[in-house]
Amino acid sequence: MDDLLNEFLTETVENLGTLDVELVRLEQNPNDPELLSNIFRIVHTIKGTCGFLGLPRLEAVAHASENVLGRFRDGELEVTPQAVTLILASLDRIKMIIQVLEETEAEPEGEDSDLIAALDAMAAGETTVTIETAAAAAAPAEEPVMAAEEEAAAMGGNEGEVGTRPGEVSLDELEAVFLATPGPEDMAPSQPEEEEEEEPVVAAVPSKPAAVPAASKPATEVARSADESKESSVANQTIRVSVELLENLMTMVSELVLTRNQLLQIMRRYKDSEFTVPLQRLSQVTSELQDGVMKTRMQPIGNAWAKLPRIVRDLSHELNKKIDLRMLGADTELDRQVLELIKDPLTHMVRNSADHGIESIADRLAAGKPETGVITLNAYHEGGHIIIKINDDGRGLNIEKIKQKVLQNGLASEADLEGMTTQQIQQFIFKAGFSTAAQVTSVSGRGVGMDVVRTNIEKIGGTIELNSQEGKGSTFMIKIPLTLAIVSALVVECRGERFAIPQISVVELVRASNNSEHQIEMLNDVPVLRLRDRLLPLVSLAKMLDMDAVETDGERDSFIVVTQVGTYTFGIIVDRVFDTEEIVVKPVAPILRSISLFSGNTILGDGSVIMILDPNGIAAATGEIGVTLDDKRNETLAIDSSASRARTSLLVFRAGDESPKAVPLALVARLEEIDCSKVEWSDGRPVVQYRGRLMPLVPIFDGYQVKSEGTQPVLVFAEKERAMGLMVDEIVDIIEDRIEINMKTERRGLMGSAIIGGKATEVIDAGHYLSQAFADWFDADATLPEEKKDLTGKRVLLVDDSPFFRNLLTPLLTVAGYEVTAAENASTALSYCEEGRDFDVIVSDIEMPGMSGFDFAKAVRESRWQDVPMVALSSHTSPRDLDRGREAGFNDYVAKDDRDALLQTLSQTIGIM
Repeated sequence: MDDLLNEFLTETVENLGTLDVELVRLEQNPNDPELLSNIFRIVHTIKGTCGFLGLPRLEAVAHASENVLGRFRDGELEVTPQAVTLILASLDRIKMIIQVLEETEAEPEGEDSDLIAALDAMAAGETTVTIETAAAAAAPAEEPVMAAEEEAAAMGGNEGEVGTRPGEVSLDELEAVFLATPGPEDMAPSQPEEEEEEEPVVAAVPSKPAAVPAASKPATEVARSADESKESSVANQTIRVSVELLENLMTMVSELVLTRNQLLQIMRRYKDSEFTVPLQRLSQVTSELQDGVMKTRMQPIGNAWAKLPRIVRDLSHELNKKIDLRMLGADTELDRQVLELIKDPLTHMVRNSADHGIESIADRLAAGKPETGVITLNAYHEGGHIIIKINDDGRGLNIEKIKQKVLQNGLASEADLEGMTTQQIQQFIFKAGFSTAAQVTSVSGRGVGMDVVRTNIEKIGGTIELNSQEGKGSTFMIKIPLTLAIVSALVVECRGERFAIPQISVVELVRASNNSEHQIEMLNDVPVLRLRDRLLPLVSLAKMLDMDAVETDGERDSFIVVTQVGTYTFGIIVDRVFDTEEIVVKPVAPILRSISLFSGNTILGDGSVIMILDPNGIAAATGEIGVTLDDKRNETLAIDSSASRARTSLLVFRAGDESPKAVPLALVARLEEIDCSKVEWSDGRPVVQYRGRLMPLVPIFDGYQVKSEGTQPVLVFAEKERAMGLMVDEIVDIIEDRIEINMKTERRGLMGSAIIGGKATEVIDAGHYLSQAFADWFDADATLPEEKKDLTGKRVLLVDDSPFFRNLLTPLLTVAGYEVTAAENASTALSYCEEGRDFDVIVSDIEMPGMSGFDFAKAVRESRWQDVPMVALSSHTSPRDLDRGREAGFNDYVAKDDRDALLQTLSQTIGIM
């Protein structure tokens, strides 16, 4: 059965049961206006729903009843027992039709003219009218014709069927009289069944009214049994439960979950106890009960979307746009409390998409788009939470307009905006009072919106992310928990106190120690963690909560909870990590509500009360929430942009003098503080035992004095099994900027000077110091040729699977005047060929996983790049290797450690072109 029809049947049966009681009360209290209004409202609802579902017979009966009740309500008719009887008869007729409707999903055949005529007569003021009198008034005109037709039709039939001919007493008329009969006490005493069966034959000649009472009783009993069966099949399928009762039930289940956790805590201490098996069973039953109760609170998210089509329709007319709203995943369920809290944010975002996002018809056609804009709502489950995406194919965010508004509102300076990525600039739309609308309208322009949206979503532990492309559209992704009552959380400890962190915000756990590859480093007095080639900002929970001024032992392991809030990722330093637990969220006490670091509290299995940390509050407390590019965007940026134009992360430090110096951050493996007492000397050079090997310490320039006590800051460069430490005085900052050498230099170890972070900064040549540490790391001098041909604008494609060598050679080639595009493998490089990109020379490694350099060269020679010069890089430079490289298609072959030869080869190769 259709869900809509099933809901109608359930609701109508409930309403009819209410009407039966209310009409009896009305008969006893005919002057109660509130009672009359309630009865009228229920009948009006039934009539309106019938019309919506296309049920004309039901609608006609309900409409006639509504007319009578309307006269009662307006005081134009007096409520009499005869009138109440007539209304009850109409309700019985409705019940009969509904029973057939449930069984067949269609209205039964037949007509209700007698009942409707009686109701219309009653509405006209004939207060004594009954179904019988109304039927009798209509019968004389129809009876002779019907009798003649029936006589003619029955001429060839069995004479024994004469008494049961429809012309004598119609089935509809019988039903009308039967249903109008008040009850058994008003009927004549029952007669033997044989007499009832034969009486119609004997009484064939008398008029119809004489035959009606004899058959009324069994028909009434049949109708009553039909009503009873109807109630048992439809009304009992669902029951209405108050929200308050559900909330109380959820509270009791929450307490049961807490008790279950306490029992499980005890069971862990006594593993061999006889209570182990019963407690495990209790835990399972509790979980099933919890799931069952949670389902009673679940509602489809489509309930929150119900008003959106109308809103979009009205907006499209008001704004003179054509907008198509598509809703996917409307049956995705979530907790009713969460559902209520996201209705307003969703409504506002859809209005924003319609007003700001979708262009006018003329603008869309001019941009080559269909004239109808599309707004798509999509909801689905993912990892214990709900993802809601609001997407439009409109104009996207206008970056220039946002910049102008930012400057106008004083939210950032031009220099700040210059240093921001596009995605960072887009985040300004979440600022309070920020709007790019040209004028204030009823739809937008007041600057109240997206900041409230983000605040409301974060209040329920959710996050919102934005992705927009100018000219193509915008996508907002909302991540919210399924429920706010019971959530999964990670329990951690800091300075002896335990805390809970919602699992929805936890990305991963990292263990940091001095003996592992992950170490907490200090950058400008701020702890950071190098995690997969990027620095992750860290937050010390102990410092943030002012729990203990005494730092823990440096040798002690620390645990870092990598947390994500929207697009901002950071780490929380804690002392210990326990297990994940399902916790019952209790509201924060009023005295603590002003502290944004906590979102609630809970009771653990051992009975202790702990606070629930709010990652959004922690991120806000550490400063302005930033935006980090995701891995895919980082990868695309690193490959697609040329190094001369792209912004590069640079580590700025001081060493030897006051001039700031910089080195590409990607080259630095770690930042270390070396204990000077552990520095040893070998072959006249300082070394230190580092991870089971000797690591040379190289000074920034000759004559640099090694400290005899304290600590020595060191930049660690590592490749495979080798590591070198560059001694510096102070680490200043990490700055993302362009490497544009403004002043060349002949000083060994330096590439030149550039403006980095608004200051003149010396860019060091890391390769020079690597060759000082290990003679076999680079055999050739790092000295650049004195006279170099102006190669500005020449495009080089660098293909190497080693991030170290890509990061080492890219700055070298950039300083030489090349525009460098780096690819991490041959497949990526060939994809550039398919995209139609062009290069002046290709430099490729030989030993690469997947497709080797030789296979790559053969593929290039069979593509549209067949005439592009290719230079091979390899650590193997035997005559046999050289011959094989030339056979594969390489124009020249350079040893991987000979950077000077590489520059000369590129200069000669491009010069020949």
